[in-house]
Parts: sequence; C-alpha cells; structure tokens
Amino acid sequence: MTNHNESNDVTDSADETLVTLRTPAELADALPYLLGFRPEESVVLIALHGERGRFGGRVRLGIPERAEDWPPIAEQLAQCLVGGCERRGARPDGVVAFLCAEPAGAESGPQLMERLRPLAQVIRTACGRLDVPVFEVVCISTGRFWTYCCPNQECCPPEGVPLLRPGTSVLAAATAYAGVQVGATPREMRARLSPWETAGAADQEAALDAAGMAIVHRILDEGGHAEVAVETLDLARRIMARLDAAPTVTGTLEADLQDDELLAHDEAAALILGLQDRTTRDQAAQWMEGDDGVPALRLWRALARRCVGAYGEHAAAPLSLAGWVAWSLGDTTEGQEALDMALSADPGYAFAQLLHHACTGDLDPEPIRRCLRRDRTDRAEQTDRTDRSAPAPQVEPSVLADSSGSAGEPKSATPRRRHSARPQGGSGPRGTDRPSTRPQNRRRTVRRGARNDR
Repeated sequence: MTNHNESNDVTDSADETLVTLRTPAELADALPYLLGFRPEESVVLIALHGERGRFGGRVRLGIPERAEDWPPIAEQLAQCLVGGCERRGARPDGVVAFLCAEPAGAESGPQLMERLRPLAQVIRTACGRLDVPVFEVVCISTGRFWTYCCPNQECCPPEGVPLLRPGTSVLAAATAYAGVQVGATPREMRARLSPWETAGAADQEAALDAAGMAIVHRILDEGGHAEVAVETLDLARRIMARLDAAPTVTGTLEADLQDDELLAHDEAAALILGLQDRTTRDQAAQWMEGDDGVPALRLWRALARRCVGAYGEHAAAPLSLAGWVAWSLGDTTEGQEALDMALSADPGYAFAQLLHHACTGDLDPEPIRRCLRRDRTDRAEQTDRTDRSAPAPQVEPSVLADSSGSAGEPKSATPRRRHSARPQGGSGPRGTDRPSTRPQNRRRTVRRGARNDR
C-alpha cells in the first residue's frame, strides 16, 4: 500500500531550494516540471534515491498500442533507468512510474485506467526483477489522476481525482522562481518537424524534382561529388547567417513561419539533396554548439518540413541533424522526438540509429562532439596541406562511429543503390539500369544516387 505521507524531495540546482512532495496529487502535478514538458501517450519512470526519495534519472517512451509489447518495453525501460543511474554512480532505491494517455473513442477515463492496469503491473514486475521497488504508479488522463498502488477509495476514488490547477503548486512556484519553463509537448515538437501540408508543398516537390535532376549526376561524378559538398555546406552557412540575423519573434509557430519565409524552394531542395551524401551530412553535424547551434537547429527543422510528398524518406538526414543538435544543446526530449521521426522516415538510417541509441540511453553527447571537433580540425589541416585543385578525397566512414565503439556505417567509395519496395499492384521489376521517366521513378533514382552509405 502506498504511504501518502511519504515525501519526495526535489532540489532546484539554481538556488538549492528544496521542495517536498507528499501526495500522489503533488506527484502528478510535478511531472511536467520534472521532465520539462507535458508528456502525451507516454510511460515515464523516475528514479528515487535515499530515505527521502530524492528524484534522480528518468526515462520516457510512448505507450505501445499492442498489449503484447508491454512486457518487453517494461523490461527495457527498467534496465535503461537502473543502468543509467548506475553509470552515474547512484543505483536507485526505488521508482515512481507515470502512465499518461487520453481515452480512445468513447472510452472513459476510468476505463482507460483499467485498460492500462496490466502495463502498470509489468512495470512493477520488471523493476522488481532488478531489486528496485516501485513505490507508486500514477495514471494521468482527462485532467484527473489515479493511483494503482492505493486501494483506499476514500482518497483514491474510482472516478479519479482532479489534477491541481496548473501553476498553483509549491513546485510550480519554485520552478517559476528559478526561471524554469515547461516546454512544448511531444505533439508540438513533431508538428515543427513534419512535412508541409499547405499549398506550397506542390511547389517544393517540383523544386526537389528539378534539384534531383541537376545534382545527382554530379554527386555520382568523382570531381562533382566534392563540388556539390562544398556548395551544399556554403549554402547552409549562408542560410544559417540569414536566419540568425532575422528579427526575434515570439511563439514557435511564428518563428517557424518566419524561417520558412527566409528559405526559398530551390535552396531547400539543393540542401535536402546535398545532405543525402554521408560525408557532407557529417560535416554539417559539426555545427552543434556555440554560435552555430541554434541557427543550425532552425535550418534542420525547416528542411525537415520541406521533405514533402514522395520525398518523405529524404527527411531522415535533416531530422537526424535536428535531433543531434537539439540533444547537443541540452534538449534531450526534442532530440529523441526528432530521431524517432528520422527512423520512421527511414528505419535503416544508420546515422539516426546510432544517435537514437545514445540519446535514449541517457549517454553524454560530449564524446560525439569531441569526434566531430577532431574531424573538423583534421579536415582544416588537410585543406592547408592540399592544393585546392587536387581530386576529391576518398569517402571515409562516419566519424560518429568512433564515438561509440560501434561498427557504425559501412565504408564505401560509391553510392549504395537501395531497392525501394514494390508498389502495390505492380508487376514489373523494382529497378532497371534505365529507370522510367515517370515522376515517381525519378524521385527514387534521386534518393538512390544522391547518398552514399549512410
């Protein structure tokens, strides 16, 4: 049974203010401040340390739709949380879990709570196998909360308990005083990275078609490959400077609209196609900190929004770059969302796989930053030693592979041709040496030819 008089301490690192939470209502209210955003359709585990239950590491994952996926997900989350805490030198003494979801269709809040009860149980079992008890599991939905660990209907009635009014709790006041703000929801983050669905999408797709025909044959040429890389990076730098010089506007929607207006269709198309090349993308990933970080993140978001129509798979590159820069700048939540979207766009994209594993594993991004800084220095020294008219250097494996000890991405000096899935109802071969001139096949040819091994 949950002891509703137990306390959990939250320490504000800015001024060492200690906030004590004593009830499930205060726990439910605290979640957005602990994560930095309001989770949606998520399972969240937060580690507790010491006799007073000081909050520590935390992990979050979207709730799988299929109940049969819940046990392995619970095991993965428990191991990730406990392992991350141990790497930081403090094994948790307990866990508090949250299930955040909204009813589907005609489902009520209490019905949703009951539907998720097996998930709460497998979470408790998974943590118990690691000898870490779960002190509380709270379900948050429809502006109410329920606890799975308290059978007392006087304090935890079946219809749930209304959440505290936002901004009225002690923790809300403490975080506001410290200047900490609750960030965007995952849905709002995804909206900033999703392809256009406006009238401009058709014009952008036409620009991508034209850029593909102009750029791909140059990338396949040994001399043209280096020229396209230089042009792509120079164009990206110019647009970053343009974005950085723009007036500051309030609101994420207004800011994104301004960035969209500052980026022409042909410029976006040239960058999207150019970033399909692995070595070019790796050099762009070096803009991950300092004065480069914020304008680079704005550019990668804008490019992800331009991967419209048949070019959805091309979004894997700008989405991965957006996820990497957001994570490097300290926003792990946006980093995870962007990398999730990159893998949705192209599940086999090795660059996103590597970063996603590190970001969701609560690893420090600094080793990757060191590798990218070293690569930048090596390239600058090589440029000083090499005559500018020399042939393009041989394609090297991704520098990011060195940062994790992973096998990373395969080395290849030529682009890898990747077969697309057969369209429904199709009867012919999936690819030929002389592709059709129909628009859909042209786009596939662009995607295959523009990138070397990822």
